Amino acid sequence: MSSAFANNEEIVRAARHRLPQDAWNYLVGASESETTMRRNRLALDRTALIPRVLVDVSTLDTSTTLVGLPLRTPVILAPMGSLQRFSPGGGADSTRAAAAFGSLHVASSVTEPGLAKIAEAVDYPKIFQLYIHGDWVWTEEKLAQIKAAGYVGLCITVDTAVASQKDRVFVGEWAPPVRASPNDPKHQASMTWEKLARIKESIGLPLMVKGIATAADAALAVEHGVDVVWVSNHGGRQLDHGRGTLDVLQAVTGAVDGKAEIVLDGGIQRGSDVVKAVALGARAVAIGKLQGWGLGADGSDGVVRVLEVLEEEIRTAMGLLGTPTINQLTSDYVCEAEPVVLPHEMSSWVNMPGGRLR
Repeated sequence: MSSAFANNEEIVRAARHRLPQDAWNYLVGASESETTMRRNRLALDRTALIPRVLVDVSTLDTSTTLVGLPLRTPVILAPMGSLQRFSPGGGADSTRAAAAFGSLHVASSVTEPGLAKIAEAVDYPKIFQLYIHGDWVWTEEKLAQIKAAGYVGLCITVDTAVASQKDRVFVGEWAPPVRASPNDPKHQASMTWEKLARIKESIGLPLMVKGIATAADAALAVEHGVDVVWVSNHGGRQLDHGRGTLDVLQAVTGAVDGKAEIVLDGGIQRGSDVVKAVALGARAVAIGKLQGWGLGADGSDGVVRVLEVLEEEIRTAMGLLGTPTINQLTSDYVCEAEPVVLPHEMSSWVNMPGGRLR
């Protein structure tokens, strides 16, 4: 065990104790009314598990792969900006945690200590997430740097064409550092499928496209040779009043039709959430808030402990469902049900009925 925390609720509380208010607001908040964020959680809460009994579950295997890389569990670390506000090592701490546990870190292009130093933090496969903040010359230079640093894949985030309004963050006067780049918003706003295909051809590495929220766009992603369709609404931090990611997963799975792998994020807080997403077609899920809480509670060791707790919960769910291996999970093991609590950013834990810890 990497840390003494008994469960992830203890990690959340420790992070709240240690983080300043502005960093906390940035971590737990979302856009405008935060409706999309709550719908992410609601979609998970509306999904019930269907157990089968008298199945030999004396051995449980939670392992899987993503773009050919082994994963100890179907949980990876999502790209997050400004991780240095939660732990001094920032993105390097997340990368170290992924290596220590056997996960995968998708390193954000807007977190410290930057592309090269995150790559150097540990000799372990990692993927780089890129925002397009310049013209094609700038983009080619970035792609060359990513390959030279040894990253094994590229993630392009596509749901940030314009900046969103994050009211909770504005109230807290959050001022994330601006990384050196042309950073003209027109470059991100002018991204198209054609430009994405050009990037894929240039990078020559597995390509993840993060921010898919419809079956139509999932089908276009497959048409353009995307390796991983990443179902995401940015944790509810971009378009408000969107659907929960789990609500769109089955439609995306049908559109992809096995021609690409699927990752899902948005509201993942429990091992049972991971099981539900895998049952409905995801190869893996990605954690954002839980990653930030782990860093805030105990740096790299805190993130490892988050992953350990999720693994314990996944194993419990699999054993009680009657699914000895993770790839046995199918839609036969889930169904719709009425939620029993109002969703909020911490509603998975029974001792946090109202969220917004102070």
